[in-house]
Amino acid sequence: MIELKDSGVVSPAASMKRNGKLGNTLFKIAAFTAAALIPFVVITVFVVLFIEAYPAIKAFGVWHFITSKSWDAVDNHFGAFTPLFGSIYVTIWAFIFAAPISIGVAIYITELAPHWLKPIVTTAIELLAAIPTVIYGMWGLFVLAPVMQNHVEPWILDHLATLPVIGFLFNGPGIGIDTFTTAVILSIMITPFMSSLIKDAFGLVPEVIKESAYGLGATRWEVIRKVVMPYVSSGIFGSGIFAIGRALGETMAVSFVNGNNHNPGSFLDMLSLLNSVTTITVTLADEFTEAMTHLYLSALFYLALILLTISFSTLAIAKFIVWRLERRWKT
Repeated sequence: MIELKDSGVVSPAASMKRNGKLGNTLFKIAAFTAAALIPFVVITVFVVLFIEAYPAIKAFGVWHFITSKSWDAVDNHFGAFTPLFGSIYVTIWAFIFAAPISIGVAIYITELAPHWLKPIVTTAIELLAAIPTVIYGMWGLFVLAPVMQNHVEPWILDHLATLPVIGFLFNGPGIGIDTFTTAVILSIMITPFMSSLIKDAFGLVPEVIKESAYGLGATRWEVIRKVVMPYVSSGIFGSGIFAIGRALGETMAVSFVNGNNHNPGSFLDMLSLLNSVTTITVTLADEFTEAMTHLYLSALFYLALILLTISFSTLAIAKFIVWRLERRWKT
């Protein structure tokens, strides 16, 4: 009887199977590493900011730091209220200016524009979004601010500052370097971003739904208002929140036109669109190189930690509300 001995030669099929298992294992490890890297970086950023901000947290606490308007590098006393309020207030006005324009642009591209014009308008929006923020800032400082100072804001002071109830919003020196100019610049910057997101949401509306509405005799305006808008409401809201998050973190353009004023006066003065303010991002950019004491530097890290917390909270709230709206629509 002849015995067959193992020659030690591995068949091609077995070799391919072994290499395939090894490749799958390496791919899973690489994919897991890439996925784990993102939360690791986020957690690391939070931890580093907290460690650096801890001396200021210990010195000023949370509530006192947030509510104090004092920012005195000589006496080492710092408060976040003015830059925090400025960041939120400027962003709100930028959103108020940008939202109707963004929705209108998205509606025009998806529902009203002729086919030959759609790619032209879309490309123009994309080019507007690609302009560096420093260019927006320089344009705001050398073009928009003088126009505001010499033409727009004098008219506002003459006609709107004396209005009852809301007149305080339009009181101020009116020098063009103020909340109004900053909000206009920010609105121009976030409009392409917001309109692109809303346009993509409009593109998800099934054509059969719109055709059914037209078949029932609805006009184009009725289809847009009663069919398209409710269908994409969650997308519009989410786009707005993402645009707000982007505006909150803007630095370069804002630093050119907001004035970086830590002492704007009373709260009513801070509410005036024609008064200069500061924001968290501008404070960080302008004063990091000037921080000569450890507590001063820690206070700046404290501001950065607050801004990061607000940004993440805004994103989380947006995700939650969009999820609720989508769930309500599906049911």
